[in-house]
Amino acid sequence: MVGFTGAGSLPGTDYPAAVRLVMDILGTDGGIPHLPELPERGPWASMIGRGTAVLTELPAELVAGEWRLSDHPGVDQRRAQATLRDDLDRLEEDAHDYAGTVKLQVTGPWTLAASFFLPLGGRVLGDRAARRDLAQSLADGVVELLAQARRRLPSATVLLQVDEPSLPAVLAGAVPTEGGYFRHRAVHPPEVAEALRPLAEATASSVLHCCAPGLSVDLVRASGFAAISVDQELIAEIDALAQAVDDGLQLYLGCLPTSRTAREWRPDDLVRRVLGLLRPLELGPALADRLVLTPACGLAGFSPRRASAALTALRRASGLVDDALRQ
Repeated sequence: MVGFTGAGSLPGTDYPAAVRLVMDILGTDGGIPHLPELPERGPWASMIGRGTAVLTELPAELVAGEWRLSDHPGVDQRRAQATLRDDLDRLEEDAHDYAGTVKLQVTGPWTLAASFFLPLGGRVLGDRAARRDLAQSLADGVVELLAQARRRLPSATVLLQVDEPSLPAVLAGAVPTEGGYFRHRAVHPPEVAEALRPLAEATASSVLHCCAPGLSVDLVRASGFAAISVDQELIAEIDALAQAVDDGLQLYLGCLPTSRTAREWRPDDLVRRVLGLLRPLELGPALADRLVLTPACGLAGFSPRRASAALTALRRASGLVDDALRQ
């Protein structure tokens, strides 16, 4: 059946309330509850800060608002690690006996490489050895993270989402240097896929999420991911995407807009958007079992009430889309 889930981030700083929201709305038939991310809590809880908590044997510190590799873990990295542990503890309390699929999100190696700086300056992205070390540290950390999640949630199936909003810019050579006057050289797809593959293979269920334009469907497949997660409005390679889904790739479709100016969407509105895109592809009823409806990106910019309404609309729309695709 058509599934539904969140992208990861939610508004506010009340973590127990966020977990309850996720479990109450997404922990139903067809839903995929996820480990919430609340970036309003501080830089250690942001997407990049959260990424530092997963790294193994690779110290980092926050200096003047920028994350840098260092000789010893900084206070913000230690706080990020503690926050992630506390968040997993809270999820365990609310979902210990949950027997469905639970999703964890981690920041991908290329977005981290484009965001991290070396101790003496310059982005990690510009140093081939440094970005390789970063990717290896992340891969090792993901293995540990998944093991922790499985111990805490013994009845659940753990799904991994790798967030790569900077990936298209990395491939296009569009990431600015530290001073902003130049751009880093494009990284070739084989190297990109090589760094992503250990994450894709860390669990049987893996999805690459990107809410930036220009994500290559072929690269997602070459990296070994079981699913692709994209903003519906930013899909450029529709024929390649249709072929990939027809071949068995799962599609996490960001059908609910999340820009700050986005209006509230009713379930019927979402159904029309989804079917308007997918029906012309003529993929048949099998598409229903490969489709998951999601927000286009995180919901941190929403109010708590709007975030709840958005996830509820996705839940209601998923059943309607499932019925329509199977007719």
